[in-house]
Amino acid sequence: MNENDKKAALLMIPYGLYVVGVTDGTSVSAFTANWLSQCSFTPPLIMMGVKKDSRAHALLDKGRVFSVNMLGGEHKNVAAFFFRGPEAEESRFGNYAFEQGEGGVPLLTDAPASVECRVTGFYPHGDHSVVVGEVIGATLRREAKPLTMESTGWKYGG
Repeated sequence: MNENDKKAALLMIPYGLYVVGVTDGTSVSAFTANWLSQCSFTPPLIMMGVKKDSRAHALLDKGRVFSVNMLGGEHKNVAAFFFRGPEAEESRFGNYAFEQGEGGVPLLTDAPASVECRVTGFYPHGDHSVVVGEVIGATLRREAKPLTMESTGWKYGG
């Protein structure tokens, strides 16, 4: 296989950017995710790729709940901040406030929308795990055009 062709082809898959919140019941963290998609209507399911060697992966594996906070087109700085996978301090991640949803997952108060999920499948493959979650709650704060990888100029994948 031509590695350059493979990478270029895979980078043509369009992705949004999201802040995924996780908790194990004790620690609360969040990270920027882009390998995420809805994969079922009934029940409503979301699937995502989570890097195996991340702290968030361990919290998610133990806690089995997560939130997906949709980012608007103006939230490039938010996505950049959460690449570091910060741990929560009270009800904040740095300058970003959150409320706790079902099971203690963080819902960013500035995100246009958030969904809360319960893990229904956890599949370790390669350097990421594929995590499937059933949507058990949703909050719409406002309509917004979503932040995408393409709009940031960043690349992750291939």
